[in-house]
Amino acid sequence: MAAVRALVGSKLAAASAFASLSPGGRTPSQRAAIHLSAPHPAAKVALVLSGCGVYDGTEIHEASAILVHLSRGGAEVQIFAPDIPQMHVIDHTKGQPSESESRNVLTESARIARGKITDLAKLSAANHDAAIFPGGFGAAKNLLCCIAPVLAAKVLRGVEVTVGHEQEEGGKWPYAGTAEAIKALGAKHFVKEVAEAHVDQKNKVVTTPAFMCEAALHHIHDGIGAMVRKVLELTGK
Repeated sequence: MAAVRALVGSKLAAASAFASLSPGGRTPSQRAAIHLSAPHPAAKVALVLSGCGVYDGTEIHEASAILVHLSRGGAEVQIFAPDIPQMHVIDHTKGQPSESESRNVLTESARIARGKITDLAKLSAANHDAAIFPGGFGAAKNLLCCIAPVLAAKVLRGVEVTVGHEQEEGGKWPYAGTAEAIKALGAKHFVKEVAEAHVDQKNKVVTTPAFMCEAALHHIHDGIGAMVRKVLELTGK
């Protein structure tokens, strides 16, 4: 089970109307002004990991896709994870706990970050325009904070999120029941396809179903790309 969440700083506005103008719609003087102006600063995004592996940490495909799309969008990324023991270690070949092992969340997350990672305790919201939380069971097991759509619904009353569809549809959406849990907490669930993202403009929360759907990997990658684009649009950078 996995879904991707992104939180954007509440003080930030959406991208300006000027940025949406096509080059053909501008006068020569307007085009010259654009070329002479200083480049926009890159959006500063915190990526928060919860280990390495879907059953006890971060869903690796989701984290990788997020990094690819952030890179393509020109964002400045800093990766974080808590310096704490994992709740437990899962043998991913069996889907069962490995009783004899214990691992550290920061150390395991560093595998995905290629060693460039910072203790989550040092994350300051003032230094970032947005934070993105990949899915994976480690999000609930190791972070113990409001990141999963259900927990977001519990903390942000009336928040809008998506985990995809609300019916299992023959196993295509195996975690569809999560939508009802979200609505029971007073939040609003929006039905979206796996390649789509939903934006809560008021709370500046962006979600995409990702592996909540049994879909081809490229469709999940596309949905994460849609989410990242929406996040960067909200930062206005």
